[in-house]
Amino acid sequence: MIGRELARIGLFLLMSLLPLSIVRAEPLLIAHRGASGERPEHTLAAYERAIDQGADFIEPDLVLTKDGVLVARHENEIGGTTDVADHPEFADRKTTKVIDGVEMAGWFTEDFTLAELRTLRARERLPDLRPANKRFDTLYQIPTFEEILKLVRAKEAESGRRIGLYPETKHPSYFEGIGLAHQAPLLDLLNRYGYMTEADPVFIQSFEVGNLKALRAATRLRLIQLVDAEGGPADLPGTRYDDLLTVQGLADIATYADGIGPSAALVIAPEGATALVGRAHDAGLQVHVWTLRMENPFLPAQYQRGDDPEGRGDFAGYVRAMVRTGVDGLFSDFPAQARAAMTPAP
Repeated sequence: MIGRELARIGLFLLMSLLPLSIVRAEPLLIAHRGASGERPEHTLAAYERAIDQGADFIEPDLVLTKDGVLVARHENEIGGTTDVADHPEFADRKTTKVIDGVEMAGWFTEDFTLAELRTLRARERLPDLRPANKRFDTLYQIPTFEEILKLVRAKEAESGRRIGLYPETKHPSYFEGIGLAHQAPLLDLLNRYGYMTEADPVFIQSFEVGNLKALRAATRLRLIQLVDAEGGPADLPGTRYDDLLTVQGLADIATYADGIGPSAALVIAPEGATALVGRAHDAGLQVHVWTLRMENPFLPAQYQRGDDPEGRGDFAGYVRAMVRTGVDGLFSDFPAQARAAMTPAP
């Protein structure tokens, strides 16, 4: 009996050291900006709710402040996700910039110190689709990446399980061009909190290529090349994401990344599942698909339900169909519902 118990403990310890993708049979569940279907995105409240709902990983999109601090926002433009427009002291900060070739007007994190950002509060980004989330407007600050790391450590101690981190470097070429590169502060924080090798529950993702290649030379942490159904990497003018998804393109990705993060439309098209997952696996790459949401506007036509364009569709069916394609991970704004859909009933 004692020997059997020791063996059980030894197996548990071994499993705790393995990457989550090896231990778990079903796809990794990655909470997209936290439980952003139920709380304003990229807030500590959204991340904590996602962890409590059983997400394997939480995803902070990272931008930088004027004083070089990594903070979590979907974009460096914060007019739509904070109450900055209600602060007359920052009215003169509103400006127009070109970010990755796109002209954007608003307020930008790189024009604020962390102390100034601390005076702002987060707001729901999709109030028309998620009106219930508006009740949380102005309750939460913009979190720093280090605060997210501390939250993960605290929740690990509370729950007794590993919780993964899936940071995205947002607009890395742009930020590097203004003297605020992601790489040094990102790797420094991850290393200080003990994340250093491919065995650690971390994936770093980017839509750009050069950023990932530079990271590959500097870290053993796992890297993911994000790809969209349209456009191409901002740092490779003339290159389309389609070019990265050919057999040769995937082989090239495998020289610097551990997987790809395709948009959902690249995995399930209107006519059904595509061959992308199989091609990526043949190249030795994991496939983590984004982003599965419950609302009709975000669902393929075959999973939309009802006449209300803002209503919710057959999310469970969509999740199960995505799992059947063989993806290794999936991003969702609704981690509790995604987990319920992809976990077989006992």
